[in-house]
Amino acid sequence: MNLTISGHHLEVTPSLREYVLTKLDRVTRHFDQVVDVTVLLSVEKQKEKDRRQKAEVNLHVKGKDIFVETSHEDLYAAIDQLMDKLDRQVCRHKDRVQDHQHSSHKRHADKVFDALQ
Repeated sequence: MNLTISGHHLEVTPSLREYVLTKLDRVTRHFDQVVDVTVLLSVEKQKEKDRRQKAEVNLHVKGKDIFVETSHEDLYAAIDQLMDKLDRQVCRHKDRVQDHQHSSHKRHADKVFDALQ
């Protein structure tokens, strides 16, 4: 897995990098086929004080790119919200990719009946 963490109008400190890595562990624990992750942390230059810290991630898995962005007045809270959204999207993608082909109920009943005899 390739990981890129960068900052726009802000320096990515080791504590921020470690925080993002610990939050990403939850996502990679649910779905291990992640190819590439790009995280961008930024401070928006706006006049209004709320929702200026922005976090976005572009996650590349086999066959799909997942993009999520959030903004909050606190960067750590923005990262938390970002990872929650990303985790939901990755779990949804994993459910779609999994094979949901089940044998029919009648065939299953026949196998159980044959096993009992």
